[in-house]
Amino acid sequence: MKPFTRLTSRVVPLDRANVDTDAIIPKQFLKSIRRAGFGPYLFDEWRYLDRGEPDMDCTNRPINSAFILNQPCYFRAQILLARENFGCGSSREHAPWALEDYGFRAIIAPSFADIFYNNCFKNGLLPIVLDAADVNALFLQTGPGFQLTIDLATQTITTPYGATLHFEVDATRKHRLLHGLDDIGLTLQHADEIRAYEARRAVEAPWLFA
Repeated sequence: MKPFTRLTSRVVPLDRANVDTDAIIPKQFLKSIRRAGFGPYLFDEWRYLDRGEPDMDCTNRPINSAFILNQPCYFRAQILLARENFGCGSSREHAPWALEDYGFRAIIAPSFADIFYNNCFKNGLLPIVLDAADVNALFLQTGPGFQLTIDLATQTITTPYGATLHFEVDATRKHRLLHGLDDIGLTLQHADEIRAYEARRAVEAPWLFA
């Protein structure tokens, strides 16, 4: 998992509340569990004018030019700004996979659905909860070229105008993001102890290793 330390990026203002996981990545794409390749289908029903299918080449699909991700000024932006209850609906982990694969590293909103919020941390995404008033103020400032700087170590967001916003994050989740540790990476930090235990058990109960 890629570490998250400090990020300066343009911001995509997705001015919608209650964005559910079926909107983030529609159900027909759940057949795959590869964890990669979902970026082209992020917000599929909003980005395109036809129906997307797994493994479809999106290069020449008809796009919805009014949808914000299709506006060139927001290409390669890594921060998504949204309204309340982002990630509601079914608990599919494909939603953070699609957001991360597209290129987003952080999502700012007044609130998130609990399961989606937890899944973000497990997949290298930083979901940031801010007061609705602060989120609204950011929406009023956004436009082409608008950037924010997110510093996870200090838990701050800095605007181009010098304002600083503070956000809360669980200490364990913060540590894992700063060091790029998913569940497997966290376990491998104890690889020496695991090997020592296996060696000891092979002596104590050799029949288990026959």
